[in-house]
Amino acid sequence: MSTDHAAFIRANAAKSCAPACPEVKLWLATEVTPLWQATEAVLEQNNLPPPYWAFCWAGGQALTRYVLDTPGLVEGLRVLDFAAGCGSSAVAAAMRGAARVEAAEIDDFAVAAIQLNAGLNGVAVAAACGDVVGQPNRWDVVVAGDVCYERPMTEHIWPWLKRMAAEGATVLMADPGRAYLPRHGLLKLAAYTVATSLDLEDRTSREVGIYRIVG
Repeated sequence: MSTDHAAFIRANAAKSCAPACPEVKLWLATEVTPLWQATEAVLEQNNLPPPYWAFCWAGGQALTRYVLDTPGLVEGLRVLDFAAGCGSSAVAAAMRGAARVEAAEIDDFAVAAIQLNAGLNGVAVAAACGDVVGQPNRWDVVVAGDVCYERPMTEHIWPWLKRMAAEGATVLMADPGRAYLPRHGLLKLAAYTVATSLDLEDRTSREVGIYRIVG
């Protein structure tokens, strides 16, 4: 974890928790606009994406809640939190006894945030920066929160996630009604109403479905 990344997060976020999963402590933005403005210069210098890691999005909150509330889902198993964002679901999996938890992100700031958040909760999460799509399956459980927000993203990840499921992994997706969620090959397991901010979404709450990829 880069000291600069960690220092930036500590300076521009605060220890908090998300409404749907208060058991998990996280470094989160207290206000949306100031953080976005603070990162603009850093983003331009480093060609990095916006600070999505600073928010626990509706899909991530619901997925984290499901992991916390489902006994035996991850206990003793190898878990991947894919496109992990702030890593709340990875932290939840570690809290629920997973044998090993990995979190995959393509943003160095997100990786630093995940490591800080794991430390806040006293758990171990192996966070790495890079695109894991296409890698061989080495996990028992793969979780992905709110990853179908753009067509190119869905087209990139869906075949790989389906292959993970076909090879025996339990692959769970949480989706708050995004346009590009596949219409077939998903079994709905649960639904949560999650409070959201109008700074981030177009409404004050979202209904989030938890789905398992099936054959």
